[in-house]
Amino acid sequence: MKEEIKSEFKKAGFDFDEEEEILSKRLTFCINYSLTPSDLVSSWEVYYLNRQLDEPIVQNAEMEGFMLHLQNNVKDDIIKEETGLHLYSIGDVEMILNDDDTKDDTPSTPTNNRQDVYSPIHDTPSLYGNILASGKPADLVTPFSKRTDRFAVKFSINTIPDVENGKQELNHENEENDEYNIVSKIVSRKRCSLVIHGSGPKPGCRFMYDRTEDKINAIENRIKKHARALVASGLYEEPTDPSIASPRSFFSIGMICCDGEGRLNEKSVMLQSSIEHSGGECVRLDLQRLNHYSVFPGQVVGIGGHNPSGHCLVASKLVDYIPTSVAKEDLNPSKKQAIDKENQPTELLCNQRELSMIIAAGPFTTTDNLFFEPLVELLAYAKRRPPQLLVLLGPFIDSEHPDIKKGTVDRDFDEIFRFGSLEEVGRLCRKYGFSSTCSPCTIYTGC
Repeated sequence: MKEEIKSEFKKAGFDFDEEEEILSKRLTFCINYSLTPSDLVSSWEVYYLNRQLDEPIVQNAEMEGFMLHLQNNVKDDIIKEETGLHLYSIGDVEMILNDDDTKDDTPSTPTNNRQDVYSPIHDTPSLYGNILASGKPADLVTPFSKRTDRFAVKFSINTIPDVENGKQELNHENEENDEYNIVSKIVSRKRCSLVIHGSGPKPGCRFMYDRTEDKINAIENRIKKHARALVASGLYEEPTDPSIASPRSFFSIGMICCDGEGRLNEKSVMLQSSIEHSGGECVRLDLQRLNHYSVFPGQVVGIGGHNPSGHCLVASKLVDYIPTSVAKEDLNPSKKQAIDKENQPTELLCNQRELSMIIAAGPFTTTDNLFFEPLVELLAYAKRRPPQLLVLLGPFIDSEHPDIKKGTVDRDFDEIFRFGSLEEVGRLCRKYGFSSTCSPCTIYTGC
C-alpha cells in the first residue's frame, strides 16, 4: 500500500522530505478515512492549491493541517447524506410567499401579483466539485452546447502548416468519452518548467499610495529600456522626437495611450514619447497604412513613419517586440541573406526550441448558467491535444454574472473558484500526470 501511495504522488509530481514517516501517516489516513491512493492524492492537490504552497514537496509539517482538511471533507459528506434534510434556497422562499394563499381553500384578501425576478423553472443549486452539485441534467440543452462552430478558428496569425492538425476537430467530438482514443492521441513531448517572477507586491508596499513622480519615472524607465534594447540589436536607429514636423521618415519609441477615458480605437490612439526626446508630450498616431496591427494602452512600441504637420504621426512600420541582438559584422553572407523584410534573422528563429502552449482568458462561464462549460470544453480539447504549457488567466467568474447580481448563488467567489475551476484542472493533472501552479492576482479583483 505504501508503494502505491508513493507511486501516485510521484505521478502527480510531488516529492517527500521525510519519506518513510510521511508514507506511514498517509497510510493511516487511507485506512481511517477509507481512501484509495488516488483519492488521497486528489485531496492533497486540493489542499496544496488552497494553501498556495510554494514547492511540490510533501512536508511533514503539513500533516496536521491535511488531516483537518480530510476531517472536514468527511463531515461535509456525512451532512449531505443525511436523509430528510432539505436546503431551502431563496427561490424556495419566493415560491412559498407567492403561493401560500393559493394552497388554502379559505378566502383571503386579494393581493397584487408580484413579479418574480428569479427563474420559475430552475433554481440555482449549490456549487460543488467541477460542476453544480445537482449535476448538469442530461436532457438540459444550453445555448453553449447547441452552437455549431465548435473549435472553429476565428483568426490566425503566422499559421504554420501541420499535418497532424489537418484533420478536422469536429470528427473528434464523438471520441471524448473513448479512453483509448484520448490516450492514443497524446504526443510525447518534453516537459517544460515554469518560473513565476514577481508574483505579488514587495513587503511594505501600499496599494494606490504611489507618488506621481514615481509613476512618471517608471514610465520613463520603461521607454528608455525599450529604446536601448532596440538600438542595441543593431536593426534600428536612435529614436527621435515624434512631435516635430518633418516630411522625412524617422524612427521613434513611445508608449501607446488613449486620448480619452473610453476604449481604444483607431482614431483615439496616441503615442507618448520619453521626456528626454519630447518632454513626455503625446502625438496622435495614424495606423491606417499598416496591413495589420494590435496595440493596447500602456504598450511600449517602436514606430517608423513621418509627421508632415507636427500633429499626427503617420506610421509605416510598427515594432512591438524586442528583436534578437545581431552583430552584422559577425554574420557570413549566407546568414545575411536570411534576414527577411522585418530585418529579423529567420534562421535564428528556426533554431529555437518549439514550445506547445494553450493560453485562455476568462471568464469561463456563460451568461445563462454557472456550469463552467467553456472551461470543461477547453480542458477536453487539452486532453485530445495535450500541450506542454496550459495558461488559464482570470477572471474565472464574471462579477457581473446575472446569477451573482441577483443573489441566487449561495457560495462566494472563492468557493465557486475552488470547487469549480480548480477541481476541473486538478482532475486533468491527476489523470495525465501534469503539474499545476496557481499564481493568485493580488492587485485586481476577480483573478
